[in-house]
Amino acid sequence: MKKIASVRRTQLISTYGVGALVAAEEASYMVKGLNDWKVAPDPTLHEPRLEDKLHVDGFYDPPSVGKGHDIPAVRFPMMYSCPECNRLATHGEFGDSHENVCPKCRKGLVPSRFVVACKAGHVDDFPFMFWVHGASAGPGEHKLALKTLGRSGGLDDLEVSCSCNRRPPRTMRGAFAKGALRGFQCGGRRPWLSDSEHNCAQEPRTLQRGASNVWFPNTDSSISIPPWSEAASDLVNRYWSSLQHVPEFALRGTLQGMLATNGLATDIEELAALIALRKGGGQATQGEDLRQEEYDAILRGAEEKSRDDLFVCTASEPPREFASWIDIVRRVERLREVRALVGFTRLYPQADEEQPIEAPLFVRDPRWRPAIEVRGEGVFFRVNEQRLLSWEQSDVVKRRTSKLRSNFSGEMLGRIVDRNGITPRLLLIHTFAHMLLNQWALDSGYPASSLRERIYSSERMAGFMIYTASSDSAGSLGGVVAQAHPDRLRESLRGTLLRGQWCSADPLCIEADSQGTNNVNLAACHSCVLLPEVSCEQMNCFLDRALVVGTPEEPELGFFNGVEE
Repeated sequence: MKKIASVRRTQLISTYGVGALVAAEEASYMVKGLNDWKVAPDPTLHEPRLEDKLHVDGFYDPPSVGKGHDIPAVRFPMMYSCPECNRLATHGEFGDSHENVCPKCRKGLVPSRFVVACKAGHVDDFPFMFWVHGASAGPGEHKLALKTLGRSGGLDDLEVSCSCNRRPPRTMRGAFAKGALRGFQCGGRRPWLSDSEHNCAQEPRTLQRGASNVWFPNTDSSISIPPWSEAASDLVNRYWSSLQHVPEFALRGTLQGMLATNGLATDIEELAALIALRKGGGQATQGEDLRQEEYDAILRGAEEKSRDDLFVCTASEPPREFASWIDIVRRVERLREVRALVGFTRLYPQADEEQPIEAPLFVRDPRWRPAIEVRGEGVFFRVNEQRLLSWEQSDVVKRRTSKLRSNFSGEMLGRIVDRNGITPRLLLIHTFAHMLLNQWALDSGYPASSLRERIYSSERMAGFMIYTASSDSAGSLGGVVAQAHPDRLRESLRGTLLRGQWCSADPLCIEADSQGTNNVNLAACHSCVLLPEVSCEQMNCFLDRALVVGTPEEPELGFFNGVEE
């Protein structure tokens, strides 16, 4: 198969995953489903807790160049045009499918700029024939043409016509308007799976081929914690495809022979216990349970036992001035995160509450998902729960939170948090994590896009971690962990609160009743709180700077009010 483009491994999870479009020279392709991927017999990555949650046997790291297992893709969209003669037709109608030129003009063909998609994840070529003729084109020969009038760069400048001349030429103006394709039935097309779903009731919408809302990834992740982060677990993962089938009576003998053959010195009983735990499905299966286990593991801490340990977490003293607000600080000196692609949506970042439609990655579940393993470091903070509980019960805080909750409609965001999940605790922890991450981007030497947040917020959790996780060694150079030194942390916390008191968009920002996607932010904008999309796990939603530092009229609204007194 011809090689069409090269992308980074991480992009096959976050940017160019299954069902996404990849521009390659003068053509456009869509990444095919998992059933068409050529992968090794056994998964190359394991994270038992995440496997249990997703009900899979493992993960595959997308192949790199030179391994002979390239990711398959299919041509999409199929409609192309010639810039010389203006002919508009499917790529196959131009002749040789391997040659991307017009046979008449010998000019390079240009893929259509327009596609249609629906909320169910279906995607198809823009219906140019329907756009010109309506529901019926009538008998006779119909050859389409797409002409650029040269008057402007807008949609008015693109004119579609048909050789039958039954209808006058029509520009693309209005193609993106709501109801523009009323009467056109979604065909349920899924090019990445080479099939179609019939009887789709969703209304298709026109999109630019390169628009960001053509494909939104849905990913899940887990941080390796003891016992799955220890060196013995790595050995179990490496041979799991064989060890999972060994009966109990033969397990220790098998392990002894395996260790002797490979010249490894590991405690057999420790390996046997891990295998028994994994066979018994002893891992959590719910997202909140995964976070709770991570939260508890961070609070317990984990000293380094071996250089191969994947999770090392040690205690650090919070600055004395902030101890009544932040009572626990942990240096996560080593961490491993597995991020897996589990599905995707179109039009909206997440499936909405009323119609939770997520496009599949496969026709038949292969029992694995594409994933990447990233390693890094971080710093964890726990908010003082006694002070937090008192602050949460304040009438002014409840009133502020109810304002944001009333703005929340659930559309696009129901998968992230429901209405009842919008609590003062979540808003405070999430916003403060953003503010501190922005401060550390100035202090630690890392750009904000290379830092990430991980929020631990529930009735039993009140903390967050800022960490860097990279697929190379750049994620563990010590720049983030160094911020946990009490003297340096004191200055960064002071700087965070000082910068948070003012925004270049004030007073509009601090007085806003609604901002952001779906109006689920209050005092939060690009000038003060928002982060690069890759850094925020809540899509830059559920943020309010006022709950951190207060407002000029209501300073008691801020959780950190009085920290300098």
